[in-house]
This record gives sequence, C-alpha cells and structure tokens, in this order.
Amino acid sequence: MKTRTNTFTIVMTALMMCLIMVATMFIRVPIPGTQGYVHLGDAMIFLSVLILGWKYGALAAAFGSMLADVIGGFAMWGPWSFAIKGIMALILGLMMAKLSGGENSGIRRFMGVEIAAMIVAGAFMTAAYYVAEGVMYGNWIAPLLGVPWNIGQFAVGMVIAVIIATALCKTPARSYFAYSQKTVTIK
Repeated sequence: MKTRTNTFTIVMTALMMCLIMVATMFIRVPIPGTQGYVHLGDAMIFLSVLILGWKYGALAAAFGSMLADVIGGFAMWGPWSFAIKGIMALILGLMMAKLSGGENSGIRRFMGVEIAAMIVAGAFMTAAYYVAEGVMYGNWIAPLLGVPWNIGQFAVGMVIAVIIATALCKTPARSYFAYSQKTVTIK
C-alpha cells in the first residue's frame, strides 16, 4: 500500500536535500590543477528523483547542492549549483516520466529509460559546469580539465544510485518510489 501525505513528501524532500548536501560536502576528492572537486552528491540527486519524482527531486537537488557550496566554502558556486543541479534533476525526472509513461509506471530493473535519462542529465551537468566556469573565470581552455572529472562524477553517482535503488526496491520501501509501484519485479 502506498500512502503519500504532504507531511511525508516534505520530510522526504528535506531528508534527500540533506543527503545531497552531506554527500557533496564530506565525500569529496580535489581535482588536480583546478580549484574544484568531485563528490558523491550526484548519486543522491539521482536517488532523490527516483524516490520523490521530478518536482520534489529537483527541489532537493537544487537546494541541497547550493547549501553544500555555501556552507562548504564555495559560495560563489551556490547560484550555479542551484540552477545546474536543479535542471539536472528536472531532466532526469521528466525524461523518465515521459519515456516510461509517467510516475508510478515502474522501475524496470534500471535498464533503458532510467540509465539513458541519467546519462543525458549528467551530460547536461558536465556541459553546464564547463560553461559556468568559463563565464566565471573568463577562460574557456582551463575548464576543459574538469570535464572528464565531471563525467566520472556522474558515472560513479549513477552506479551508486542504481545499486542503492535496486537494494531498496527489494524491500517494502519500494512502494515509496515515485517511479515504482506495481511493476517492480527485481529478483
């Protein structure tokens, strides 16, 4: 039985926002030759969209990423992360909703639609951070150093999100996934 109240949705959105912030702030690896870092926040962004759907997943992604930057000492990136990560979550959620027939249509073993949507969302994030860094620093060559790292960041995030979501789908928690319900058959 799936029950979603407004209170449940608010609490889960806040929880995912905090998970995104913590995974971004505390699990980070500095990128050599730049001032940036890679983190596991993208895994929590992907997971938040799977659990909350595109609307609340995008809110959690935008605010969680922005808070991580502001609190973590990268305040100048806060507005960029708010927009980029929020749009990244929107792309993921809307693609999944459109291609899979809408929320509550089922996670099909994380093949096809979910993986493709995560790749497109991650590609957007990589391109958007390249443009943001170029605009901020007025240099379009140096930001190229961050591109492979951003690709690796969302690829690792995608794998971690799929592993966590697959594990959760084997429990009663699967009924709370926005893109799951009756057709989840993971063995």
